[in-house]
Amino acid sequence: MYGGAWSRRAAPGGPIDRPDRAERDFLGPLAILSYMASAFRKRFALVLGGGGLKGFAHIGVLRALRERGLVPSVYAGTSIGALISAAHAGGMTVEQMAQRAHALRRRDLFRLNHIGMLLDRLRSPSIYAEEPLRMLCESVAPAKNFDELPVPVLVNTVDVERGSQVVWGCPGLRNVPVADAVYASCALPGFFPPGRVDGRLCIDGGTIDNLPVNIAALGMDALIAVDVGNADLTHATDVHTEGFSAVFMRAASLMMRALQLPPLEQWQGPPMILIRPRVGHIGWFSFSHTDELIAEGYRAACEALEGYEAFFDAPGGVYPRRRMRVLVDRARCTGCGACVALAPRLMALDASRKAFTLTNIVEWSPADGDFIRHCPTGALTVQKVA
Repeated sequence: MYGGAWSRRAAPGGPIDRPDRAERDFLGPLAILSYMASAFRKRFALVLGGGGLKGFAHIGVLRALRERGLVPSVYAGTSIGALISAAHAGGMTVEQMAQRAHALRRRDLFRLNHIGMLLDRLRSPSIYAEEPLRMLCESVAPAKNFDELPVPVLVNTVDVERGSQVVWGCPGLRNVPVADAVYASCALPGFFPPGRVDGRLCIDGGTIDNLPVNIAALGMDALIAVDVGNADLTHATDVHTEGFSAVFMRAASLMMRALQLPPLEQWQGPPMILIRPRVGHIGWFSFSHTDELIAEGYRAACEALEGYEAFFDAPGGVYPRRRMRVLVDRARCTGCGACVALAPRLMALDASRKAFTLTNIVEWSPADGDFIRHCPTGALTVQKVA
């Protein structure tokens, strides 16, 4: 019925037929550019990490992808990353998500579990009640099973009874409601009750893997991963004065970061573009920074996606890569050896037990250089090389 250019399709990443002259005249130059770009399109997974309301930055990332015509073949996510992945894969637009984010209020998410804490006291499963978060997940996630979605979605959770990671949407784990899995992935331990998914009692997947890149990479040509939870850990003061929630979330952020770094630093999968918005100064449950978060997600994505075609064609590795120089303040260096222990291929101690670099200039991805922040005296800094 629809002949010519409208009927021709190609396998993801494969070649397509070029339109003839009549078709080019009919389609117009802009349509032709989009049409021809599909010849070079590769299958990539979009992985959205957890991070509480800082995950609103994911909306800005989705906007940047849309502007470049980049459509994921698979969505994967943890916690709010799972919620936004499911919503977008189910058809919710960037504008609709931004509108929902702006309208969200504390009462829509947090309601103290008064009855549970009164009756069960320390045996209560959570501080906050399940219903508000459950209703939010059901109103945003598509009311379908995973096997009914138009595009694959992977929702990362942890089976709290078995102590194992469970990624819903994988083969054998698709005949379950998406909203049930999304709720469980958002159920931060202690804050919200665990969720039952197909008989399993599950909690926030960030407990084990806040950025599930390994499972998402299977069968993909490339990945785009967005880390909003733990990448930009700024120096925090007086955390203990801000209450249980602040102390718990600071500790959780540190643990999640420690678990997340090794897979990224030792990445052996397909090429990955790692986007890390600068949102470390914003709290996990801050409702007053929505515009800033969306804008920063967009900015970080635009910066990281410059030259993405070359990254997608690379044999592997994490991108973008930047030329950097590590500087040592010898007056501050105490010779503790922490940098050498954490980065033995780059750092060493001289005869006076002062740290120095074995290589003058290094080429780093966003996953590299974490040892810098572990210097106890702040003797190490990094300088970008033009």
